[in-house]
Amino acid sequence: MNVVITGASRGIGKAIAEIFLENGHSIYTCNQSENRIQEVLKEWKSKFPDTIIEHYTADLSIEKEVREFAAWVNKQGPVHILVNNAGIYLPGNCFNEPEGSLQKMMAVNFYSAYHLTRALLPNMMERNSGHVFNLCSIASLHAYEGGGGYSVSKYALKGFTDNLRHEMKTRGIKVTGVYPGAVHTDSWSGFDNSSHRIMEASDIARMIYAASRLSPQAVVEEIIIRPQRGDL
Repeated sequence: MNVVITGASRGIGKAIAEIFLENGHSIYTCNQSENRIQEVLKEWKSKFPDTIIEHYTADLSIEKEVREFAAWVNKQGPVHILVNNAGIYLPGNCFNEPEGSLQKMMAVNFYSAYHLTRALLPNMMERNSGHVFNLCSIASLHAYEGGGGYSVSKYALKGFTDNLRHEMKTRGIKVTGVYPGAVHTDSWSGFDNSSHRIMEASDIARMIYAASRLSPQAVVEEIIIRPQRGDL
């Protein structure tokens, strides 16, 4: 299968890419940082020498570059799985977060997924087959202190996910919203996880991979996964 993953150079996106690579699937990624992804590509090509791994550099906060990435993907072959993982977190509350924070997070967390999915859907609709995973967040489900614009952007992504699921259910295309709680990624850099208080990125990746393996007549609509001891 051909799997498209945004934001795959680190954290959850990297873990998702690796579990699909381990199982022999072709990976097409997109990242803004060329230096970071080149290090990851070198690592992957050493570990998975017989697997197709292709990369495109683009800033997904810019609609034009999202569309250019989509055009490149469509030239590679059929898209079987799309994982919209790209995202940023800028802390703050709605009433006092820095001007422009919401716009930046909406561009990356919501509009990148919206525009990329719309550009790749025709390929899936022609085949009546495909699976879209949107990496939402627990912040898509409830407000929290310091969440501000981040939570707003993730609520928007949840709304898109729910509507897309409704629209695609008779077309053979699966849509899954993924709602992780705290995960040990760069967002939690400096956090001492020696007590295993928060989840590992591989936990999310394994759930996504399992959901992708179901029969055509079954879909996991939502994956809500939290630390065993609750949210922080």
